[in-house]
Amino acid sequence: MDEITDFIVQHAPIGLVASRYRLIEKCSPHFAQMFGYAPEELAGKSLALLYPSTKEFIDIGYLGWGQMKETRRYNDSRIMKRRDGSQFWCQVHGLSTTKEDPFAHCVWSFVDLSHQRAVVKLTRRERQIAMLIVEGLTNKQIGQRLGVSHRTIEAHRSRMMEKVGARTTAELYFMVAGLPA
Repeated sequence: MDEITDFIVQHAPIGLVASRYRLIEKCSPHFAQMFGYAPEELAGKSLALLYPSTKEFIDIGYLGWGQMKETRRYNDSRIMKRRDGSQFWCQVHGLSTTKEDPFAHCVWSFVDLSHQRAVVKLTRRERQIAMLIVEGLTNKQIGQRLGVSHRTIEAHRSRMMEKVGARTTAELYFMVAGLPA
């Protein structure tokens, strides 16, 4: 790496990571700090370490694989997990170097959204639905994406509204998206 590139990676205000088959190859100090580690502690580790659950690692991987197979790019807002077990909202952008084998080599950026979005204790399924709410999907679209009925999504959404104190679906959207209502 040349001196300027190294400076950029070392001082970027976002977390940067290079991965091979979802294993951390190299990460920036800010990325490691965001999750409560030193960069050398994460080298060679699975990104699964940073997810609230193995199921979420698998599910998000499946979504990412499909999108990257078509466009080489993937992005979302999701809840991630720090070393101490605390959870936080994170904006993630990824770019694969190849469409044929999307996870062979990727570069990712992570932005901690803690200052914009509080994490409410949600179940794995509610976190999954919250991600899709932030994308602006309807109950029907979320149900189709997750392979469940829109009534099931309505029930989850209702429980989520109660947990966060939202009175309307729009208010729930603004709360999980971290936007001013």
